[in-house]
Amino acid sequence: QAIRYGVARGLFSNEAGMGSTPHAHAVAKVKHPVEQGLVAIVGVFIDTFIVLTFTAFVILTTGVLDGKTTGIELTQNAFTQGLGNFGAYFIAVALFFFAFSTIIGWYFFGEANVKYLFKGKGLNIYRLLVAIFIVVGTTLKVDLVWELADTFNGLMVIPNVIALIALSKIVKESLKDYNENFKVKDI
Repeated sequence: QAIRYGVARGLFSNEAGMGSTPHAHAVAKVKHPVEQGLVAIVGVFIDTFIVLTFTAFVILTTGVLDGKTTGIELTQNAFTQGLGNFGAYFIAVALFFFAFSTIIGWYFFGEANVKYLFKGKGLNIYRLLVAIFIVVGTTLKVDLVWELADTFNGLMVIPNVIALIALSKIVKESLKDYNENFKVKDI
């Protein structure tokens, strides 16, 4: 169970393997596509190894881990214990920006998909559905929201990993080209 939730929360946090961030990386203006691959790797590293590890250390070292409190409440308690009221406000503000930017980001990704798949038709329906799901999402039990997120994230990984395997030869060729033709000073 610990592995299941660890993988699910890690996937939710960094989206590695889901195929969600290529939308954002595809619009970047770079000299070589490998540059954006490296940026994507750095993003996962910062999110997973720095932010999440730091959060885990705060939880483990502040003495708030009681086996009853979980999730954001546990994190907020830990930061409050370590930093006083500033910790509580910091987590509240960080959570707000995380939630807001997540809604904006996923909206952008979804709109790009609707434009591509349906040649721009159906955008108003998509926008309406997004607004409805945002409102409905605030009324659902948190456990149900997490289960839905975990399920749909897992479903996104399957076709993306298949595509990653199918495209691995192109990735290797691109990396070889990048290593042969670009130097750090050229970037």
